[in-house]
Amino acid sequence: MERTGPDDPQRIGAYRLLARLGAGGMGQVYLARSDRGRTVAVKLVRGELAAQEEFRGRFRQEVQAARRVGGQWTAPVLDADTEAPVPWLATGYVAGPSLQTVVSTDHGPLPERSVRILAAGLAYALQDIHAAGLIHRDLKPSNVLITIDGPRVIDFGIARALQTVTDGGLTRTGALVGSPGFMAPEQVRGTPVTPACDVFCLGSVLAYAATGALPFGAADSGVHALMYRIAEEEPDISGLPEPLRDLVHDCLRKDPAARPTPADILARVGANDTVCDGRALEPWLPAALVAQLGRHAVQLLEAEDSGPASPSQAVHAMPTVIGPPTPPPAHAPAPPPPAYAHPHPAPPLYGYPHPSHGYGPTPPYGPPPTPEQPPRNGRSTAALVAVALVVALGAGGGVYAVMSDGHGEKDPAASGTRTGTTDPKQSTTSASPTPSASKSTSRDGGVPLEYVGTWRAGFETDDGEHTRVLTIGQGELGDTVMNLTGEGPTYTCRWTATLRAPGPPLELNPSQVVSGDPVDCAPGQWSRLDMPDERTLVRELVGSTGAPVRYTKAD
Repeated sequence: MERTGPDDPQRIGAYRLLARLGAGGMGQVYLARSDRGRTVAVKLVRGELAAQEEFRGRFRQEVQAARRVGGQWTAPVLDADTEAPVPWLATGYVAGPSLQTVVSTDHGPLPERSVRILAAGLAYALQDIHAAGLIHRDLKPSNVLITIDGPRVIDFGIARALQTVTDGGLTRTGALVGSPGFMAPEQVRGTPVTPACDVFCLGSVLAYAATGALPFGAADSGVHALMYRIAEEEPDISGLPEPLRDLVHDCLRKDPAARPTPADILARVGANDTVCDGRALEPWLPAALVAQLGRHAVQLLEAEDSGPASPSQAVHAMPTVIGPPTPPPAHAPAPPPPAYAHPHPAPPLYGYPHPSHGYGPTPPYGPPPTPEQPPRNGRSTAALVAVALVVALGAGGGVYAVMSDGHGEKDPAASGTRTGTTDPKQSTTSASPTPSASKSTSRDGGVPLEYVGTWRAGFETDDGEHTRVLTIGQGELGDTVMNLTGEGPTYTCRWTATLRAPGPPLELNPSQVVSGDPVDCAPGQWSRLDMPDERTLVRELVGSTGAPVRYTKAD
C-alpha cells in the first residue's frame, strides 16, 4: 500500500480514500472507507478509457453482470457509478495476499491438504459464477486471495455474459481475454468458450499452487510458444503429489466436454468434509503462512489508522472535480475537495479487487510493499504486536475470530464509532466473551434453556442511537431459532438464523434478511453466542472485524 498523494482525490462517491492499493489496465485502485466505517476497495477508471464509448458500454455491462454473482467464495461488485464522468466501482477489501504472492514470495508451494481445500473453495466459486450465467475467463493466482477462512475469487473485470462471448459481442474479433499461462486452449484458438474454460484454468492454478510451476511452462521462450503448448501439448504435472495428479490432469484436458464440472471437483476433493458456509472447517494453511496473514492484517490496520495525508501534507492537493463546485460563503471555511461522481449509500462490503484488468501480460502479483509509517503510540503498537503473535502462535479458532474478513450482518451501525451505550450496564465493545458460566439444560440437539428469551442491547454512534432486540427460541438443528431486530436513525432491519450447534456456546448459521432496505441490511456470517452470566449474552459474528455485541436479558 502507498499513502494517497496530492494528485489523488480525497473522496470517490460515498467513500473516503485511505491509501493506494495499486494500478492496472483499468485504472487506479484505492483502499477506502465508507461514511459508516466499512473498509472497501475502489477502482477508478482511467480518464482516457472513460472517454471511449465502447469501453463505457463494456464497463456498464461488466458491472451489471458482476452484481449477479453471489455466494461465499467470491467478491462481487457492490457499488458503482458507471455514468459518472470518471466511472468507478467499489468492492470490499480482503486483508490477505494473492495466491501468486503466497507461492512466489511468502511461503512457496502449498501442501497437498491445503491445495485440496483450495480446490474446493475455487470450485464453489465457479459454481456461483456459472449459476449467474457468466464465465470468469481469467482465473489465475493473482485473482485468488488467501484468507484464514479459505480462498476468495476476485476481479470479474473481464467476465462476460454467455451471450456476448462470441466475436459479435463486445469482445473484438481476434482479441484474447485471459492471461498467458492460465488460459484454456479454446481461448488460445479464439473459439467460443464455455464454463469448462474456467475448469481448465482451475487446473493450472492448482498445479501452480502445489508445485510453484506452470503446467505448460513459463513465457521465457515467448508468449506465442507458451500458447502453442497450451493448445497442442500435454502439461507437465510430474511434480504434483500423486493424489492430486489425476484431478489436475482431467481439468487440463484439451476437449472441454471431457473436463470435470465444478460439482465433480467438489466430490473428488471431499469438500463436504473440509469446507462449509464459505470457510474451511479446520485451519487449512501452514502455521508460517498464518503468521504472514497476521502481518497483512497489521498492514491494513496501519493504513486505516494513518488514513490519507493530513491537511498540512495535502495543502497543495487539487483532485479532479466532477462538475463546478458551489463557491462557499466568504465567511465559511473552505470545504474539502468535491468527491468523484454521485454519493451512494454504503452497501455490505467484502472481497477485494486485484488492480490488473486481465488484458495482456499479467502485472506483478500482490499489493505493493507498505511504506514506512510514522511511529504509533505504545498502546496501539502493543495491540498490533499482540494480534501478530496470536496469529503466529495460535492458528486455531481464536485466530479465525481475529483475522477473518467476514462482516456478518451489514448492520448499518456495527462499524461506526460508538460513543456510548443507552444502558450504562452494558457495552457493545466488550472483549471477547469468556466461557459460558451457565450449565446447559436442553433437549438433545436443542437450544439450551438459559439462552431462550429476549435480549436487548443499545449504543450510540456519531449518527445517533441504535437498539438491538434479539429473541432466541427453542428448536432443533436447522430450525430457525433467532430473530434479531436492529433500529437506528436511518434504518430498521430484521434478520433470522437457524441453529448450527446447540453448544454451549450456542452457534447459529449465517443470518438471512427478513425485512429492511437491501442497501442498509444484508445477510451475515455465522455467529457464536456465549453467556458469561445468566443475565448477559455475548454474540460474536465469527470472522467479523467488529467487536462482539453484549446483550442483557429483558425483564
